[in-house]
Amino acid sequence: MVITMITHRLYWKDIEETAGLVLPWDKLQNSGILISGASGLIGTFLVDTIMYRNRYHAMNCHIYAVGRNKSKAVSRFAAYENSKEFRFIEQDINRGLDGNRIPPVDHIVHLASNTHPIAYATDPVGTITTNIIGTGNLLEFAAAYGCRRIAFASSNEIYGENKGDIELFDEDYCGFINCNTLRAGYPESKRCGEALCQAYIRQKGLDIVIPRLTRSYGPTMLMSDSKAVSQFIKKGLAGEDIVLKSKGNQYYSYTYVADAVSGLLTVLLKGRTGEAYNIADERSDIRLKDLAEYVANVTGTRVVFELPDETEKAGYSTAVTARLNGKKLKQLGWQAKYDMQSGIRQTIAVLKDYEGRA
Repeated sequence: MVITMITHRLYWKDIEETAGLVLPWDKLQNSGILISGASGLIGTFLVDTIMYRNRYHAMNCHIYAVGRNKSKAVSRFAAYENSKEFRFIEQDINRGLDGNRIPPVDHIVHLASNTHPIAYATDPVGTITTNIIGTGNLLEFAAAYGCRRIAFASSNEIYGENKGDIELFDEDYCGFINCNTLRAGYPESKRCGEALCQAYIRQKGLDIVIPRLTRSYGPTMLMSDSKAVSQFIKKGLAGEDIVLKSKGNQYYSYTYVADAVSGLLTVLLKGRTGEAYNIADERSDIRLKDLAEYVANVTGTRVVFELPDETEKAGYSTAVTARLNGKKLKQLGWQAKYDMQSGIRQTIAVLKDYEGRA
């Protein structure tokens, strides 16, 4: 039998456990949810989790997956081709949302965004517009059709560079970002997206929560993803040297996809209106060089150093230390299952089978 992502026993176990978490799932019962960026790393796992609940818990939550790339969505969600509870809608959210094509929904999860360095460098306009104009279009749609709650997926990038006055970024921290650079387009537009959410809460009475994701990884990562952790994993799986394009002293927070989605669902279903929540656990904080070495050890390869080209360099974060405090989300009952090492092993174990047979 050909192993697909959804039929891989380890991936299925992640879905099963996430769908079995003690959460107020009744809020999604007999409802509709619009997910932008549904075929991305986070969106794919979120869709699979909700569809699991539909199948085994009769949740009857209708998913409207909005995206620009129909062929990618067809590949990702082939298992749901004939499901009455899943529908893909080809739509660029930067051009608005057509109420004739998209029915009113109870919830919106806005995940669509350029989220890796090459995209920041090669599509800086699209990076900014999706986070601002696309977000505005989704919020207008929500206001026009009485959406009950929206989750705007933000990023650890909004904190900027650590000014040296704090070890872990809490939700109120505001570091330094040089706005007059190409690379600033992503964090500044995410900041603006958050501000836009606050404006719609106040002016139009929307109910919006803001999960802030860390650098996320997992078997649902896209093969085009140019984030360092994704590149390390891809190189290791291919039996190639792990390429480190710096000294590797960057100290960051990471999150395995199952934990990222369980955190997102916790914020969506339990978070307070207008509040932001870091989805982060200190057990997954690691220096880049140590991450590279660990992936190399698991895959039986080695780490080599190489200078980045100009396109890559333009998209890289200049933050040296960016670790998030996840205490606020843990007070809602969230706990991460995976530490960095177990998350990497799980990712490689799934992709090794999946990539070898796809």
